[in-house]
Parts: sequence; structure tokens; C-alpha cells
Amino acid sequence: MLAVMKFGGSSVADLGKIRNVAERCIKKWKYGNQVIVVLSAMGKTTDGLISQAQQITDMPSRREMDMLLSTGEQVSVSLMAMTMLQMGVPAISLNAWQVAMHTTSAYQNAKLKRIDTERIRKELDSNKIVVVTGFQGINKYEDVTTLGRGGSDTTAVALAAAMNADVCEIYTDVDGVYSADPRIVPNARKMEEVTYEEMLEFASLGAKVLHNRCVEMARRYNVKLVVKSSMSEAEGTVVKESTKMEKMLISGVATDKNIAKITVAGMKDDPESTFRLLNLLAKHGMNIDVMIQSLEKDGTKTLTFTIARPDMLMAAELLKQHSDVLGTVNISCEEDVAKVSVVGAGVSSNPGVAAKMFEALSDAGINTDMITTSEIRITAVIAENEAEAAMRAVHDRFAAEWE
Repeated sequence: MLAVMKFGGSSVADLGKIRNVAERCIKKWKYGNQVIVVLSAMGKTTDGLISQAQQITDMPSRREMDMLLSTGEQVSVSLMAMTMLQMGVPAISLNAWQVAMHTTSAYQNAKLKRIDTERIRKELDSNKIVVVTGFQGINKYEDVTTLGRGGSDTTAVALAAAMNADVCEIYTDVDGVYSADPRIVPNARKMEEVTYEEMLEFASLGAKVLHNRCVEMARRYNVKLVVKSSMSEAEGTVVKESTKMEKMLISGVATDKNIAKITVAGMKDDPESTFRLLNLLAKHGMNIDVMIQSLEKDGTKTLTFTIARPDMLMAAELLKQHSDVLGTVNISCEEDVAKVSVVGAGVSSNPGVAAKMFEALSDAGINTDMITTSEIRITAVIAENEAEAAMRAVHDRFAAEWE
């Protein structure tokens, strides 16, 4: 069996934890399996590197940031390979260009295009554990690129797909996917299985267990994905196309504080104005989520939408620069907002889901600003300082359905 095992930064935060991970990987290897290990940077290394760059400039070169940030994973994989070798097990570390992992040229948010498998297969055939840097690749200019925060998950799934691995195991500091963040909601339940579609919604809505791009890729290539704890041998959560269990009203609740709200007032009231605005943001790699459009008494349009918080200032500046196309617009931004969402296949088939969600928010005294729905989720925009209370209130309202 070929297994891809991915460990995040908290799992390899120090040499003691690196040894623990090494022992776990070696155990699987000794059972006769071929093993590829994908690692993130140690602990808060990436945050520390970003902080250093920001001490130099508020707007560092995106290319140079990728060159800087890629060093974190190279440290962790080399230390891991050294540890395994010291323990008497053949191992080798490889970075992105040694594999090689080819990406687009979008620095800091590159997408994987293809992975050369010859080098890895050669090392596996030599009975070595292969330890690979997550989060990074190389573009057509042979520059180092990074895949965005959480990109190590995407690296692991991409390798599993390219190598036709039997399983891709994502190890985190929790022992599976829960109905809510167990650090915030003590009575959150662990799910034995969850669909790709539901997991994609959880990942997109702020649940930090898996990166949304890795879930998309797992679904596209039908990669068996298992979320497990790096600290215990407990059974994890299997992410797959469909589940055997009868669907309940919702599978879980998620919150996302990493958003901002932008309001663009004074837009031209013509059929193309909204398209021009959204197309402008899309061309610069910015996605929006919740959106409301209204027609004002003076004949102009107002568009309000949520966007990833790190993109807020860049998006606002971009819109100001193109006011000649959009109209004489007035742009305002808010950072103190968050999203709370319920996710599950029962959302579309049970009309009472929305009522129960907003009853829970009302009982908790939490007001909602914007609302959006899909077949498997309902999302409300609320004040950021009420996000955790909202998660607990909504989760408790549906908890009886899971008993």
C-alpha cells in the first residue's frame, strides 16, 4: 500500500514532536507500506517570517515572499529525514524543484499544474521514506512559488492523486472533523464520515481542519482522505463521495472571522456595472462570498459583499483606481465582521433549518447583517465579537437532532 501522510506545523513544532511523527511514519513503513510524508513549516515559523518581512516593508515583493516563506518547509523536511536516518530507517527529503511540482506563476497563491513522479518513485523503489515539502512548487521561470496558507494539504492530495496512492492521511491537532470547533463548543461531536461537498463547505467557511483546495482536488481525483490526530491513534474522519448514514438536518456549524465587508455606493445603474466590479476583482485573484445589491433613490446602485480580510485594502484601492469604469463610487470597509454557517445535506430538504438557526441567534441576542444560502448551507454575517457565542448557540439548537 502507498500512503501519503501530511503533518501540519503544530505536529512538527519542535524536535521532540518531529521524533514522534517520525516514529508514526516508520511504524506504517515497517508494516510493508510505501510512505510519502508531506510537512508544513515548524510551529509558527511562517508567521515569524512574515513578521520579519513586514518590518522591512508593508508591501513586500510577492516573488521574494515566496522565496522567503519556502524556507520553512525545507527546514522541517530536512530535520525529519535526519531524524529517521538517525533511527536507522532509510529516508530522503525533497523540495519542490527536486520532485518537481510545477505550478502557475501566481506568487503567494499558485496552483499546481502537474507533478513529476519519476524521482519519488525511484526513491520509494529504493525502500526509502520520502519526505516532501508542502505548500510550494516551481513556476515556468523556475522560481519558487507558494500555494497560499494551508497549501500543504493541497500538496499532499496532489501527490496522492499523481502517485495513485491508496490513502491520503491528514494529521492535525484534533482527531477528526467535528460538528463545530471543539475548542469553542465543548459538546461538539466527531463525525465518522463526511462527504466531499460538506467538507468543502466547512473548509470554505473557516473550519481549519482542511484546506478547501485540497478537498476540491480530492473530490476531482477521488482520493481517499482521512483526517486523524497526530497525538493519538484514535480513528479519524473519512472524507468521501457519499456517506452511509441517514442524513440529519445539518452536519455541523462553522464560523469565519477572516473576512471583511466592503460597501460600494454610487455605482452606475446599468446592466454591466456589477459585472465590471466582480470581473475586476476576479482578474486580481480575489473571491467574494456574501453579496447584496440594492437600488438607491438617486438612481445609483449599492453593492455590499464580503471578502477575505487580507484582500480588503487591496480590493478597496483597486476599486478606487477604476472609479471611471464603475462610476463615482464611495467605498467603505468593515473588518469587525464574521460569518456563522450551518452545513448539511438536510438544509435544502428541511425548510425548518433556517428558522431554527435564526431562532437560536435571536434567543442569543445576536443580530444578522447579510444572509446567503445554497443547497447545503446557510450563512449569516454577524459582528466579529459575537462569532463564538453564535457558534455555540446554533450548535446547541441542533444538538438534539444528533442524539
